[in-house]
Amino acid sequence: MLAVLQVVLVVLNIFWWIVIASAILSWLYAFNIVNPRNQFVGAIGEFLYRITEPVYRPIRNILPNLGGIDLSPLVVLLAIIFLQQFILIYLAPAVVRAGI
Repeated sequence: MLAVLQVVLVVLNIFWWIVIASAILSWLYAFNIVNPRNQFVGAIGEFLYRITEPVYRPIRNILPNLGGIDLSPLVVLLAIIFLQQFILIYLAPAVVRAGI
């Protein structure tokens, strides 16, 4: 069971970096630093969009509209930190004590 928790932590860590990459790429798009018509950049952007948008959409529905500011990546990053700390502080010691 401890191995499953470690895999969940690794997946959360990978998704953390995907959210950060998605936010940085959106800034690069917004400031016209990268060309979204470039095939390679477009493929990366499409991949990041498809991975993160299902997580962002429900959060965007809850958050108020702030114009051009999107706080959903920040909320997702805070949720990932919370889940990682919850697993490390509460679940992992409980699994070790239970001997599962």
